[in-house]
Amino acid sequence: MFLDGDMIDTITMFLRRNTKRKNGEGYECWTLVESIRTARGPRQRIVATIGKLPGLDREERIGWDEIGRILSGKPRPEAGLFSQPEEPPSWATVNLSGVSVERLRSFGDVYLGILLWNRLGFAEFCKQQMPSGREEIPWSIMAAVLVLARFCAPSSELQIAESWYDKTALEDLLGVRSDKISEDRLYRALDALLPHKDELCRHLQQRYGELFDCTFDFMFYDITSTYFEGSAKANPQAKRGYSRDGRPDCPQVCIGLVTTREGLPLAFEVFDGNRVDVTTTQEMVQIMEAKYGKANRVWVMDRGMVSEDNLEYLRSTGARYLVGTPKSFLKKFELQLLEQNWGKVQPGVDVKLCRSPEGTEETFVLCRSAGRKEKENAILNRFVNSLETRLLKLAGQAQAGKAKDRQKVERRIGRLLERNSRAASLFSVEVTETGTGKQARLSINIKKNEDRYQWALETGGSYILRTNWGETDPKTLWNTYIQLTEVEDSFRTEKYDLGMRPIFHHKQDRTQAHILVCFLALTLWRTLQQWMKASGLGTAPRKLLEELRELKSLDVLLPTRDKILRLRMVATPSRELKVLLQRMKILIPNKPKMIENVVEKMA
Repeated sequence: MFLDGDMIDTITMFLRRNTKRKNGEGYECWTLVESIRTARGPRQRIVATIGKLPGLDREERIGWDEIGRILSGKPRPEAGLFSQPEEPPSWATVNLSGVSVERLRSFGDVYLGILLWNRLGFAEFCKQQMPSGREEIPWSIMAAVLVLARFCAPSSELQIAESWYDKTALEDLLGVRSDKISEDRLYRALDALLPHKDELCRHLQQRYGELFDCTFDFMFYDITSTYFEGSAKANPQAKRGYSRDGRPDCPQVCIGLVTTREGLPLAFEVFDGNRVDVTTTQEMVQIMEAKYGKANRVWVMDRGMVSEDNLEYLRSTGARYLVGTPKSFLKKFELQLLEQNWGKVQPGVDVKLCRSPEGTEETFVLCRSAGRKEKENAILNRFVNSLETRLLKLAGQAQAGKAKDRQKVERRIGRLLERNSRAASLFSVEVTETGTGKQARLSINIKKNEDRYQWALETGGSYILRTNWGETDPKTLWNTYIQLTEVEDSFRTEKYDLGMRPIFHHKQDRTQAHILVCFLALTLWRTLQQWMKASGLGTAPRKLLEELRELKSLDVLLPTRDKILRLRMVATPSRELKVLLQRMKILIPNKPKMIENVVEKMA
């Protein structure tokens, strides 16, 4: 291809000729450059590198065909005995003043998503387990679209079909035109994906073992809730219950999540929205043992999942556990709490091994956190002060004769105690009535239990761990238990980064399929975190995705005498992004793809 024409100031984008040398020989290469305004005045920025003309150096440049091979996992073809001669270059005269750019698409984020999807083996799994039948687009591809959209830019099925997909390079990467991605097809893909939930979880166990050498000797279990937009009357699981989202006015479902000690999501179950956390423990253990067998695992759970019945069940099945205990359990360790010989596990956190108050074979660890104590006591004092102020105000109104109806006064007191539940147990309130007729007065006697209040302040930030694991080092036990924060972080990721809430689906199967898609997107997220850690890039996937989203694919239109040539390419990454891609060993196509053939050479 031969390019001519003069660069003029009136155009914002143009081709620039560059002269380079390699192996002692000079050659010309071309870059697409745009003019931009900066604080320092007009500047030029390289949008994309087109390469040497005529011909391109195959050793230096990677084309779209090679990227397709990488995405599909196909092995690199072996080199032949004799290299194939390159086709002779075609020639065309291009009017540089007419150069334009079309079809700007997000490339970097969706490309990374596909790499993760393939790394976890989902592409091959879905291809084998989800036969297409008569479908024009394989269900395996549609499943990938659902999860990639949730991973890159959470949106509804309607938004995916009408706007998101067409703004990405997935048409090139997946080979599916945007007009084939419809809302109805995405909904049916949810239906096709859900029956494979258990097989997907078992597949994950295998891939985690291969990728991260996971041993699955610890199971971290916690539960959260997510609410519906609307009544969700068609879903029998949608019920009102304790809302972790602050939406008690909405129906919800509860989601139990099991992760590895590395924080990798392993399995989940959906429960009724009014299900109490502690009632899910035995069921979840049974489900996991049915899927993965009864191995010598340690179940790690917080105090909300624990009851004596649950612990007895775990012991009866031979399971081991490391769990938190209810706050009230601290009273049994009052003397040991006041004793010394604490060991520091990190600044502001102390632990020590405790004797079992019942003489059982369990190991107990007493923990106290200075930061947690300060926070809990500040919250407690806020509730105490608020409750005491309002009770005294009500008592003053009663004494002045402004509150005469005893039943109404008692209901007001009940509401105050309910709103300030953290402090309610520290007060005793008694309503009495004196006098008769017009002289009748209500008297409200308020008594604050100072001993109980001081005990609450003293035990603020303190908690008990108990285990039958066999480990007796309090620091090891605490460090293992604290990894439960990984499950809590997974819930935050699903809700805030992956848009799991609110749920707009009203049918039970569609709701569960939606949660499954969020779960699969979470596996990509956590796998990316492991990848970033290994590359020394921190653990903030959202920031990385935002940076990669700026890496665009585009078509450069080159007008010739007879037709317009269309070159599809990926924009040149910034210096910082190029370093990032190199550290993660991510290859992107830097060789343009000819969409329309070059015209014949002209005289």
